[in-house]
Amino acid sequence: MLRYMTAGESHGEGLVAIIDGFPSGVAIDTVKINRELKRRMLGYGRGGRMKIEDDAVNIMSGLRKKRTIGGPLALVIKNRDSKIDFLPSITKARPGHADLAGALKFNDPDIRNVLERASARETAARVAVGACARILLAEFDVDILSHVVSIGTVMADTSGRGKACLAPTEFYKIRTLAERSDLRCVDPKKEALMKKEIDKAARDGDTLGGIAEVIVRGLKPGLGTYVQWDRRLDGRLARACMAIPAVKGVEIGAGFKLAGIRGSEAHDDIRYEKKKGFYHGSNNAGGLEGGMTNGENIILRVAMKPIATLAKPLQSVDIVTKKTVRAQVERSDTCAVPACGVIAEAAVSFEIADAMVEKFGGDSLTEMLRNYQGYVNQMRDF
Repeated sequence: MLRYMTAGESHGEGLVAIIDGFPSGVAIDTVKINRELKRRMLGYGRGGRMKIEDDAVNIMSGLRKKRTIGGPLALVIKNRDSKIDFLPSITKARPGHADLAGALKFNDPDIRNVLERASARETAARVAVGACARILLAEFDVDILSHVVSIGTVMADTSGRGKACLAPTEFYKIRTLAERSDLRCVDPKKEALMKKEIDKAARDGDTLGGIAEVIVRGLKPGLGTYVQWDRRLDGRLARACMAIPAVKGVEIGAGFKLAGIRGSEAHDDIRYEKKKGFYHGSNNAGGLEGGMTNGENIILRVAMKPIATLAKPLQSVDIVTKKTVRAQVERSDTCAVPACGVIAEAAVSFEIADAMVEKFGGDSLTEMLRNYQGYVNQMRDF
């Protein structure tokens, strides 16, 4: 129903995204999109590129009088650091990056042509796409946040997140604390330790990964479906998040912990109150059961590996001379986990918006709101 594609290189003229299937009648405020782009650029441990770029979106089509008209949205983000034709060739592959596999795949001995597109710079376009999805979701009072759970071996205190359903006040408290933090971490004591770990890694010419958590509130039961494997919403969310550069793992709810406990501990009991309707006593499922939303908050975590570009590079091979060398050194971050969380927000926002359009009809916002309200009434009278 909703789909998008991106184009552009890290040091090209800019990045482009085209969103197809976006409902008409949605007011699109570029200030909101630019705010998400700025959030992606922040975070303790980021590198020099973030000091150069000043990401801002220009919407080239799909709007009239700042409202969507049903046609494709074309989003453009200009690169300030656009010097792709003047950059030197690269033949020393970086372990952990797309360099070697990409060069072999496209039969190109210049790794520059691989890394320009494989670069995480492309995620700025995805964040812009996700920001448009967030604007649509806000019409249905659906909200989303991310925060950093760990950096390296330092883990923030997030006790109770999977054992209780997150109240709206707690949701907004987490977001407020995350937005005030340099690392988007809600635990100040652990954040201080995380910063020390990042500083040490930087001094050692090394990098750090970590885990970011995404939480979505305000969803009704029944988005997604169990009918076909590729339409299960948990699978769609996992795919979107695994496609973020450097992400090596995704878990929903209590995730891998569920494999080590009994069913009586793992599953969330079902309750009912006339005013509240059906709900669960806990949220180990992370808001998804049978490939569908179950009415609780979606809780999803992404595990980001350390960035592949090291100031003190690992052993590699020159793919032209075949000689043993040290890997290529490019300008990079020491840690980008906070940014990864923002990108994951965007990825999740788009998949949720797609599921909303799928269920409630996507030609116009008016149609979606009418059908949504009918569905809410239907559940109330169930």
